[in-house]
Amino acid sequence: MKSINKAILYIISAAFFFSLMNTFVRLSGDLPSIQKSFFRNFIALIFALIILQKQSNGISFKRENLKLLILRSALGTIGILGNFYAVDRLLLSDASMMNKLSPFLVLIFSYFFLKEKIKLYQIILIFTAFIGCLFIVKPSFSADMFPFIIGIIGAMGAGAAYTTVRALGLRGEKGPSIVFFFSAFSCLVTLPFVIFFYTPMSLKQICFLLLAGLAASGGQFSITAAYSNAPASQISIYDYSQVLFAAFTGFIIFNEIPDILSIIGYIIICSAAAIMFIINKKAKDTK
Repeated sequence: MKSINKAILYIISAAFFFSLMNTFVRLSGDLPSIQKSFFRNFIALIFALIILQKQSNGISFKRENLKLLILRSALGTIGILGNFYAVDRLLLSDASMMNKLSPFLVLIFSYFFLKEKIKLYQIILIFTAFIGCLFIVKPSFSADMFPFIIGIIGAMGAGAAYTTVRALGLRGEKGPSIVFFFSAFSCLVTLPFVIFFYTPMSLKQICFLLLAGLAASGGQFSITAAYSNAPASQISIYDYSQVLFAAFTGFIIFNEIPDILSIIGYIIICSAAAIMFIINKKAKDTK
């Protein structure tokens, strides 16, 4: 019981850190999402490198996992770029909720790529989450929908990336190695854009991006610690506290107030996540 309570504390901490990351990304101002992504991943790269250097085997990868590591990194980069683009153009709480579709998408990708069974109630809850997403997006088939579409693509990238992380874990690849490879890959991919299309930054903007990187690193370490102490089925629901943090910071710092349809969407998606959490917990307790 103590380990579960510790895991809950860790995952709520991760939600707080990731909410801070999105806030600092927004505060960094009108900069290209790719440039923001580079600085965010560069800080994470440094942290992962420090951890790997302290380990006895240092930086090492299994050669047979190389293709999967590249795929995970490419999908993760798409996820970050999509999230940052949405954060800059939507309410913080809306952008955060778009990103929280990824746990449901993991189920779909796991079915197709890991051959894991998907149950009827999971299909129903995935469809329910999609309906909640429609309340937030409020489809109008106009240019206003574009940030939502990019946010959903980002969530898909994140969901697919999490699926490959699970596959890498089953193949014995260590967490710090996966984080290091992803951060290095993302930095290398975005570096040419940063070099050739660099947008000058003020000291204030640099500080905000460094803070975003630090917050992202805190989130990564916290969520890794959370899932090391308890299974996802017992604690994943608490990750949705990020939406509450985002709504609070969005109101306090940016004076943002979600409309009634967005709030209904939040309730639908969070309810679907809560139901999935309860069913998974009961299934585990009866084993």
